[in-house]
Order: sequence, then structure tokens, then C-alpha cells
Amino acid sequence: MSNLMDLLQGQLSGGLLDQLSGVLGGADKQKTNVATNLAMNVLMSALSKNASTPQGASSLLSALDRDHDGSVLDDITGLLSGTSQNKAADGMGILSHLLGGNIFNAVEAISKGSGLNRNSSMSLLMKVAPMVLGMLGKQKRQQQMDQGGLLDFLNGSVRQEQQRNQSSSLVTKILDRDGDGSALDEIAGMGMKMLGGFFK
Repeated sequence: MSNLMDLLQGQLSGGLLDQLSGVLGGADKQKTNVATNLAMNVLMSALSKNASTPQGASSLLSALDRDHDGSVLDDITGLLSGTSQNKAADGMGILSHLLGGNIFNAVEAISKGSGLNRNSSMSLLMKVAPMVLGMLGKQKRQQQMDQGGLLDFLNGSVRQEQQRNQSSSLVTKILDRDGDGSALDEIAGMGMKMLGGFFK
């Protein structure tokens, strides 16, 4: 089975990345791609971290069963344009729950790593958040995962991404950040390398 990142990237194939760039005010496509990958990594890592306690895991399972069955992915165009009527499309609500006081750190990391400005990075994070939870909920439903299976899938996806992409492991530092800017500088360096290799 593909990991969560592969599934999410597949969801944004074709012209949807162009649409996302347009929604962000005509942002550069390369920068949008890097920012999207960073945003997905931030959210996956935050989900994994939040679900590391029994209470957090139970809360995630309940949220997926109640609100995030994957139906939000049926209208990605509506989600990106802001016209989706699906209650699972509430990106700010998801970010507040997942990231709490770390929202600014996450936005700063995405902005530094991709070259997008902070407003565009925030907007992108709000649009990606429902996609990440929707894809996780869809996999849970289709694969009939129990809590253990869901956590294995989520944590395994995060580990695979950290092994594949150095910037992913730096994301964890951002979520635990205590004011040290070094991790942000490292993310920025990794983001520039990703930009350089985008069309190769």
C-alpha cells in the first residue's frame, strides 16, 4: 500500500497544482509544489505526534469517523477555490486543533523553505489540511483499519518520508521549536535544493 504522502501527491497531479498556484495569487508553480510538500509533511508529523498518546489516538479515530471520511476529496476544485460546502473543508479549524500555537512556526517554515510569502503559505496550509485528513479517513474506511492499523499507516508514512526527504525530519523540530531559528534555516536550505531539482 502506498504511503500517505504518495497518495496526497497523486491527488494533486495534472492541472490541480496549476489551479492551486492560481488560487494563491498566481504563485510560482515550483514554489507552490515545494510549499505543498512541506505543508503535507508538517500536517502528517503533527497528526503522528498528536496520536502518540492513547487519548490523542482515540480523538483522531473519532474525528475521522465523524467528519473526515474522504468525501472532501470528491470536490478538490471546490476545496481549493473555497466553494466547497463540505464541513470537513474547515482548514483553519483543523490547523487550530492540530498545530495550536505552532501554526506560525509551521507557516514560517513553509515560507522559508519554498519562497512563498507568509500569506500564501498560510492559505496553502489551510487548503492542504482538509486533504490530509480526508485522505487518511478515506484509507481508514477503504482498508477497514482499526486504531492500531491506522496508527501503523500514519507513523509508517511519516518514517518513510523522513528517510526519503531530509526536510521531513526537520519538520519535527519545527513542531517542537523553542525559539531556535536553526531548524528554519535548514528547512530553507532543503527547500531551495528541492526547487533546483523540480524539473530534472
